[in-house]
Amino acid sequence: MRIIKVTFLLCAMVAAYSYAAAQDAVMNVRCRTSVPAGQPFQITFDVNARASNFKMPTLKGLTLMSGPSTGFSSSTTFINGKMSQSVSNTFTIVVAADHEGTANVGAASCTVDGKTVSSRPFSITIEKESPQSANSQRGGWGQPRSQQRQQQQQQQQEPAKTIDGNTLFARASINKSNLYQGEEAIIVYKIYTQVPLTQFQIDKLPRNKGFWSEDLSENMTQVKQYSETLNGRQYQVAEIRRGALYPQENGKLTIAPLKTDVVAIVQTRSQRQRTGTILDFFIDDPFFSIPQQQAVVKSLTSNSISVNVKPLPEAPESFAGGVGNFNVSAKSDLKELHANEAFTYSVTISGRGNLSLLEAPVIDFPKGMETYEPRVIDNINMGDNGLSGSRTFEWVVTPQTQGEYDMPAFDYTYFDPSAGHYVTKQCNRVHIKVSKPLNNVASKSDVTELNSDIHHIMKDAKLHKAGQSGHVPAAFWLVLLLAAVASAAAVLYARHQQHIAGDEASMRLQRANKLAKKRLRNAEKQLDSGNDELFYEEIYKALWGGIADKFNIPLASLSSDTIRQQLAGKSVDEALQQQILDTLHDVDFARFAPGDSSSKKLQIFNEAMATITNIAAIRIKR
Repeated sequence: MRIIKVTFLLCAMVAAYSYAAAQDAVMNVRCRTSVPAGQPFQITFDVNARASNFKMPTLKGLTLMSGPSTGFSSSTTFINGKMSQSVSNTFTIVVAADHEGTANVGAASCTVDGKTVSSRPFSITIEKESPQSANSQRGGWGQPRSQQRQQQQQQQQEPAKTIDGNTLFARASINKSNLYQGEEAIIVYKIYTQVPLTQFQIDKLPRNKGFWSEDLSENMTQVKQYSETLNGRQYQVAEIRRGALYPQENGKLTIAPLKTDVVAIVQTRSQRQRTGTILDFFIDDPFFSIPQQQAVVKSLTSNSISVNVKPLPEAPESFAGGVGNFNVSAKSDLKELHANEAFTYSVTISGRGNLSLLEAPVIDFPKGMETYEPRVIDNINMGDNGLSGSRTFEWVVTPQTQGEYDMPAFDYTYFDPSAGHYVTKQCNRVHIKVSKPLNNVASKSDVTELNSDIHHIMKDAKLHKAGQSGHVPAAFWLVLLLAAVASAAAVLYARHQQHIAGDEASMRLQRANKLAKKRLRNAEKQLDSGNDELFYEEIYKALWGGIADKFNIPLASLSSDTIRQQLAGKSVDEALQQQILDTLHDVDFARFAPGDSSSKKLQIFNEAMATITNIAAIRIKR
């Protein structure tokens, strides 16, 4: 029976094709004349012939969200024994208004039998009114109501096909579910679909408490797509985000799900009005229903993931927080220089792992060299498999006296999670030769050397018998005076050094204030700009970094329990202990529950500033 229907319809279409092609082709537009700002809506271009090579119109005040999608329909009618045929192509785009006012849509065009057919430009009013009230006043599609009712009588669309959870869904996967604290894990968020997609949008990334995260998709220019079979069904897969996670706490941790909105293109079928003719025989057959396309916005939520984090074993003193696989090297930009001139000493740690969490190694610089806090230079690559590259620490060093110095070789220890133990590598030494200063001012070493030089030999010496008084030369008294001056200078210098060492609390307080200002400067900028997420993240880093620097604890090993033990072990005042823990709690709570007022954020900023200063001022008993 179906074969008879198809044969009959094909014969009728062939017989009437020349008549349909002879008609003049036109392009009409169906679109609302008024829409609210920010709401997606469709613009449909109807062509009464078979068309191709569709060219988009210019859009001013509108943003293209998807499209163009193409539809084709054909119908044949018999009236009083005469047959007629109509063919149409539709091109649909989904757009959204940027702001209130007037949006302009230029002319679209297509090709029909080698000729160009264009639409007319038009304008759309963008306002705050609800779509229902705007449509009730204007008819909703920019056409006379009588024409709109006629079109609705001629063609009615069935509801779009239902997209169930097996047709379109989001899924998260991680490469490790059992790992060490600080170890890198790669998480991937994917969309699985059996329907075409034109767009996806991630409004906010999940905040995973207890993890340090790096976005590996930040510089992604194209979504990776491929086919995958899951539970016996074939899907088209799109990787929408890939990230690296570094757990900062041990125990069972949960990774929050990711939420995303997608625009899916689904097939619908049009149902035409019954004519009371022989064509009704075909209308009831779904084989002859005309397929159409419709854009549907769907909200997807991925699954959450639980991981088990193991604590690191007891670490040696040379451990600086590295978890991964690293190499270490040192160099100087100058090998020879004058006293009081500066050179740059740099240590580079390269490899794979938690590079962005590495702390500067402790360097025992030779005496007589003035140093400053190191500058951090990152050359980190974010690939699909995590972080790789290098982190360099640069010290500006100024030698005070002449001589030959060795920047000492030192041990650098990191934890290798694949082997499950610590690995120690030795950094090379760097030799520096320092000559006298360029100016004429005598240095401390020059004064010392004067007392040890060989005195001038007098050729015309006069001898006296024992008991006779002789003349003492002036040079003797000069040398004796210089020796006394050098001895006095040495004593004064030693006392000065003891005074500096005795005033350790004052120096520690100065360093603490400087460190607090440096670490909180970025947070203050984010506070002024109103970026809550970056503000709390900078505060969080400043607090934990200050504690790590004070107690010489690797950042990757910090936790609330570790801090409590360190404070108690250093006999820190209980009130100060409680202040530190309360501040950490307040910042942590605010970080994962944003939306505070500006006064609340300023209070947290001041509280963190005071706490970091108090932490740095704690006197540690040796």
